[in-house]
Amino acid sequence: MSGWHWPGCEVRASNLKAAVQIAPAEPPPVVRGDLRHDLASLIAQAPKGLRLVIYHSAVLAYLPSASERDAFAHSMRQIDAVWISNEVPSVFPKLAKASPPPPAPDQFLLAVDGKPVAWTGPHGQSITWFAT
Repeated sequence: MSGWHWPGCEVRASNLKAAVQIAPAEPPPVVRGDLRHDLASLIAQAPKGLRLVIYHSAVLAYLPSASERDAFAHSMRQIDAVWISNEVPSVFPKLAKASPPPPAPDQFLLAVDGKPVAWTGPHGQSITWFAT
């Protein structure tokens, strides 16, 4: 994105200001936990009759092993939810290999329900769709 630099991006600052104004009226719940062990109980608390969306970005690389990342992915495919992941390509190397080359270095891979759909800037500053 031409002209973007960190810090001082006016668009991001504007979005943050808007979110800060909304937050006091409708504060989001914040729950401390470990996604490997605590996510299932949060999913069980979701209101019935609504479409559940589980989104994560730049978190699975912190799991200590590929087998734990794969187990998390497997668990996401077993629930009735839309699963959106935005992670470095090395988190799910098979998805990265099945994708076209990224348009720039250091891109994240966005996937929906385990299917790669776009390359993204690591802080959300860009998105390059390659799937519909």
